[in-house]
Amino acid sequence: MPCATGVETLLADEAKRILGADAEVQSVRGGVEVQADTPAKLVDCTFRLNLESRLAQRVLWRVAVNFYRHEDDLYGIARQIDWTDWITPQHTLRVDVTARNSPLRSLNFPALRVKDAVCDVLRDATGERPSVDTFRPDLGLVLHLDETQAFLYVDTSGEALFKRGWREDVGEAPLKETLAAAMLAAAGWQGRPEDGPLLDPCCGAGTIPIEAAQITCDIAPGLLRSFAFENLLPFVPHEAHWRALHQAALDRRRPPQVAIYAGDVSFRMTDFATRNAERAGVLHAIEFKTGDALQRPAPVESGLLMFNPPYGERIDPKGTGQGGRRPQVNEEPIAARSGREQFDASEADDFFQRLAAHWKRHYTGWTAWILSPDMKLPSAMRFKESRRVVLFNGPIECRLFRFDLVAGSNKDRAANKA
Repeated sequence: MPCATGVETLLADEAKRILGADAEVQSVRGGVEVQADTPAKLVDCTFRLNLESRLAQRVLWRVAVNFYRHEDDLYGIARQIDWTDWITPQHTLRVDVTARNSPLRSLNFPALRVKDAVCDVLRDATGERPSVDTFRPDLGLVLHLDETQAFLYVDTSGEALFKRGWREDVGEAPLKETLAAAMLAAAGWQGRPEDGPLLDPCCGAGTIPIEAAQITCDIAPGLLRSFAFENLLPFVPHEAHWRALHQAALDRRRPPQVAIYAGDVSFRMTDFATRNAERAGVLHAIEFKTGDALQRPAPVESGLLMFNPPYGERIDPKGTGQGGRRPQVNEEPIAARSGREQFDASEADDFFQRLAAHWKRHYTGWTAWILSPDMKLPSAMRFKESRRVVLFNGPIECRLFRFDLVAGSNKDRAANKA
């Protein structure tokens, strides 16, 4: 299961919670590997991880690994697999290629060779070839190349797992659900009463509070969407088991265990977030309120502040949402920024200084977690972080800073009394 850089350990812990403490789970660079000793157990793991994982990008089923030197070697690797076990000629397919230090000059030709191998296997067995569908294929294959080895996977997820099935109104530069889940996991917030209330004062389209609300309501992240494995032959005999797992996830939903508060300075963004929460089935679990983060009073005595403030690539005065850079090949476009604070670097420093002062006055007893690519954020806020966690927001390397607001607030109050 691939995941964002920095999330591997969190994903391994999550996989063990989903599959059981005895599951064979191992962290690897860029993801987690799960082993099972029978095909039926692999199928069960595939079902459970797709349905329950908040941190994985996809669930990939490895079908081949071998050494290679040329593109023809890749054809041979894929040709050895009996693809009639996976699809019929009426199914469609697509091959995606990733590489790290591969000696091959092009990634398009390896994809073509693997596609040819699959089609040739089907043609030899049935007399027909499957078609290619680059948008929504029945069989998605992922070929990863390192310096000497090729790894071929079947994508059992289909659409990336951050697509939970509820998002329609995205507004500007939406935070991916998997990153919001990673922020919550890094903070140790699991939606239990002892974790305390949560507030996102700059919620944008509502990703963080909606993810948090689904956690506290025990709503499986994959409950509202479909998966590629539902169209693949190895999983057809296990359909009853999949339906039972899905129904069990439906049945275990519960009322929220803690309060969740959210809002944005923009009425439009708060409205987006409200509608997204309704589609996600958690509108009842979140109290939305439009307001400026610099003025919003604490809703309760103590809790956890978590937000992803506007920064860098998320701000573009020309409205492209690309921070002045062109989108890369195969990169999903970032929606144009509008409706929330738009400021340059000097204004950002002023914003964070004022935010810190506001927190010191009104949020004594709270813990704040802020995701930012600015390593100097603590000094800008005149706070000393108690923890920092490396997370990536797409290609942007960030830090999730933790600030404990008790001590600073007490010092300010003592100074004011003097």
